[in-house]
Amino acid sequence: MAQQAVQKNTLYVGGLAEEVNETILHAAFIPFGDIKDVKTPLDQATQKHRSFGFVTFLEKEDAAAAMDNMDGAELYGRVLTVNYALPERIKGGEQGWAAQPIWADADTWFERQQQEEEMQRIQAENQAAMRAAEELHRKKMAEERQGEKEDETEMKDDPMARAEAEVSKQND
Repeated sequence: MAQQAVQKNTLYVGGLAEEVNETILHAAFIPFGDIKDVKTPLDQATQKHRSFGFVTFLEKEDAAAAMDNMDGAELYGRVLTVNYALPERIKGGEQGWAAQPIWADADTWFERQQQEEEMQRIQAENQAAMRAAEELHRKKMAEERQGEKEDETEMKDDPMARAEAEVSKQND
């Protein structure tokens, strides 16, 4: 996987206490320089932050100073983890689900569907051909057996044929 580019002016702040909101986070980091943005992503189910946030400084130097001073510091009784933030990623693979519109792979999807249908059609044809061949073979075998029975009945009814059969048996 490609190395994520680090955003040198945005800090990841982990280990936040429940009481900490964006205002408190802003107040804790403002001594280090001008802050452009503070975010604490919310858990959709609980509507509370997920114990981490992001602080974006206007200047990279301020972010570096804040990281040096605040990593390992305590806020509301919890020890903070402060690192440079990785760029936002949306779930799904290297590029993320949202890196491409949903219809971007529609052509390949339709191709795969057509290939799948073609394979199923060919398999069905092959199975039908196999069944037809088996049926033909069964009919031939039945006809041969029927022919053998007819030969036997012909010999029983024809004294000349019986005599010829006996002579050929004796000669063998």
